[in-house]
Amino acid sequence: MPIREKFLVFGSPLIVDDEINEVVATMRSGWLGTGPKTAKFEQMIKEYVGTKYALAVNSCTAGLHLSLISAGIKQGDEVITTPMTFAATANVICHVGAKPVFADVDRATMNIDPKEIEKKITEKTKALLPVHLAGRACDMEALTAIAAKYNLKLINDAAHSLETEYHGKKIGCFGDLTAFSFYVTKNITTVEGGMVTTDNEELANMIKIYALHGMSKDAWKRFSDEGYKHYQVIYPGFKYNMTDMQASMGIHQLKRIEAGAVRRKALWEKYNNAFRDLPCFVPAPVEVDTRHAYHLYTLLVDLEKLTVDRDAIMNALHKENIGTGVHYTALHLHPFYANTFGYKKGDFPNAEYISDRTLSLPFSPKLTDQDADDVINAVTIVLNRYKKS
Repeated sequence: MPIREKFLVFGSPLIVDDEINEVVATMRSGWLGTGPKTAKFEQMIKEYVGTKYALAVNSCTAGLHLSLISAGIKQGDEVITTPMTFAATANVICHVGAKPVFADVDRATMNIDPKEIEKKITEKTKALLPVHLAGRACDMEALTAIAAKYNLKLINDAAHSLETEYHGKKIGCFGDLTAFSFYVTKNITTVEGGMVTTDNEELANMIKIYALHGMSKDAWKRFSDEGYKHYQVIYPGFKYNMTDMQASMGIHQLKRIEAGAVRRKALWEKYNNAFRDLPCFVPAPVEVDTRHAYHLYTLLVDLEKLTVDRDAIMNALHKENIGTGVHYTALHLHPFYANTFGYKKGDFPNAEYISDRTLSLPFSPKLTDQDADDVINAVTIVLNRYKKS
């Protein structure tokens, strides 16, 4: 018999009556698209992160795409990023006609290694795009110094890292632009949605305009009760705007972010204590003077001590009714990047080491103590079952 009777879904969000009631109120108001609640959510994020501007979009992918456009990245340019990330990070680089250049990661932190970045810089390099994986801050002191030394734009992929801090500052305060995700599995969710933060007024205005068809700033007010307002098309923009339906959820999700952080940290420590003596590696300790967002709890299974591979472990956990995830299969191993840019196995050994072993477990404030115990019991049974004698 499996550990659990009911399947434990990986990444299920905690939704309560506050956001449900707010969404219903928005539906009854008749203003469903971009409007006053989106503006309110932007203001709340701006205050939480501590930047001058916060621009709501319909996904982190959209935020990264617009960040590259507004930063002037174009055809023929190169952008250095990590292979240990979701496809969107590199896809948006391709969308602006630039080349994603991968630099290997640190095996312990799983974040991009600054020493590897400098090896990849050429005269075509125009930007750095670090990913703060699982909620762990990259070495921003080193990345900021590299960007300044080579006159590069610094754009953060902080899809996992709204709460993350480095030396007392939120990640969204570093570099030129930072994109966040509010996808359904993230620490706060608007189902789909994202946000870009910056202190640069020119970049903020460009993103605001590009996100809504290229129409002049605040064109969403053209249908408000202030009376019709004419607009002008400034850029060939996109349909990347966030709606008030989405923002209605975000407003209340953000109010509970710190309470969620307390629960996530407690679960993190509970998992760490339970898994230390098993044939796996728990996440590296959090670096001094940083704050981890505790977005993902990722084990690395110790293949040298097991008789099966990572996928067999995942399948065994599935049979115990425990959902899992992989964050991530290294991007250079996917057919598009291998075939288009000539990447091959062996190019990024640390990313490949992680890629073969990484396993994300259910990890959310929604988890009950019994849920967490079920995860622990299932992982313990499965890893011990396949442990080499």
